[in-house]
Amino acid sequence: MRYSLRPNRLNWVLSAAVIFIVALWTIPGLGQRARSEGMPRPVEQRSALPADEQATIDLFERSRRSVAYITTQARVVDVWTRNMFDIPRGTGSGFAWDEGGHVVTNFHVVAGAAGARVRLSDGRDVPASLVGVSPDHDLAVIKVDVANPPPPLPIGSSHDLRVGQKTFAIGNPFGLDWTLTTGIVSALDRSLPARDGSLIEHLIQTDAAINPGNSGGPLLDSAGRLIGVNTAIFSPSGASAGVGFAVPVNTVNRVVPQLIARGKYSRPLLGLKSTRTSIA
Repeated sequence: MRYSLRPNRLNWVLSAAVIFIVALWTIPGLGQRARSEGMPRPVEQRSALPADEQATIDLFERSRRSVAYITTQARVVDVWTRNMFDIPRGTGSGFAWDEGGHVVTNFHVVAGAAGARVRLSDGRDVPASLVGVSPDHDLAVIKVDVANPPPPLPIGSSHDLRVGQKTFAIGNPFGLDWTLTTGIVSALDRSLPARDGSLIEHLIQTDAAINPGNSGGPLLDSAGRLIGVNTAIFSPSGASAGVGFAVPVNTVNRVVPQLIARGKYSRPLLGLKSTRTSIA
């Protein structure tokens, strides 16, 4: 059977529709809810960034170009085929020291590795060669041969640091490349044992988050100057607990030129005796 609306019923439906539309636009809130359902909320505009936030952004964007992501390889031998091949060993951070492609990192980042590669901030991934190491200072220099090497970081001073100064660490914690963490100088003149049992002295303590993979990365002051090389954390779990340590830049600025020139650091001698002086 064919069904159709009678004229009076059709008029009733049309009238109801008109009444609903009028109510939709006139009853407070009803039309707004209907129109906004399924629609994104409007963006709340904000004022300009505070000066300190903008300064941090500028520091990171200026400094990240000098920071490198380092991966190391270990050489293993297949017991069945006697073939040798390289496998991933670990990761760390480093930073450009000069315009000659020299990159500073921690000794423990490259110790025992069969090779290393460096990923630059522009995406280039290149092999690196070992230039020199100083286990006593947990410092090493590697070199990349590339056109347009990354710019070196400006050098600061660590002898006049004050507890409470702001610190900024850039590195690759857990392989999360080019990560910025911030904090303050928590303490000065700390000492930690090196791998050979000697002491690395006059370390900077900071609460800027330093995790595995941050090793070898730069610690900067609020002017973007290098004040230390992140080297260790103190944590039973192995993760950042707000107690990190960095080799002070005054030590770095004395040791690294010798590593580049001679491949090792020679301690100064007093008179004719082979008396060790402070390794800091």
